[in-house]
Amino acid sequence: MREPERFRAALTAWAAGGPAAAAAATVARELAGDGLATVVLVEGVSDRSAVEALAARRDRDLAVEGVCVLPMGGAMSVGRFLRLFGAQGLPVPVRGLCDEAEEGYFRRGLEQAGLGSSLTRSAMESLGFYICVADLEDELIRALGSTGVEQVIAAEQDLARFRLFQNQPAQRERTIERQLRRFMGTTSGRKAQYARALVRALDPDHVPRPLERLLASM
Repeated sequence: MREPERFRAALTAWAAGGPAAAAAATVARELAGDGLATVVLVEGVSDRSAVEALAARRDRDLAVEGVCVLPMGGAMSVGRFLRLFGAQGLPVPVRGLCDEAEEGYFRRGLEQAGLGSSLTRSAMESLGFYICVADLEDELIRALGSTGVEQVIAAEQDLARFRLFQNQPAQRERTIERQLRRFMGTTSGRKAQYARALVRALDPDHVPRPLERLLASM
């Protein structure tokens, strides 16, 4: 689709409700008719960065394909977004990605949208919704290994900052994996930066299962 950012803004305003919702719904419906094929609901910007980076590695242009990856600003919003699709909303397929801790929000949202009852994780996957264990950062760190992640941090010219971070009293007793996760979340924008960088560094045969399955489902 030609205006994905405008579509994201309209869909977000529509999901939020309130006085602007009706106008936003009109805009979203109009833009959806401009080649929208699939909407992918993710928790935040870092998830979107990872999905789009993996697509690029697979030589896929999601915008050209009409795939819109939409950060919801948190998993608790998933029910409000899911209700915008289907017979009474936008007639396009919806996919999703979330952290393990937020699986319940996604399950309830799917069930409230009439997409099943007592959904298991396997059933959610059959609907195109995938769960990261424990979260996206964990998945990427396991896939690359701590040494591989440190190499990415060095390439991003953050290794000195990471060493200082490791030496903080609160971090000294933590495992390297926990330190890496925490470091990625300490500065605004860093999670999205490293989501992209880590995905780009992945061995093609060691892509985390939720990301691989999600991309294949689009």
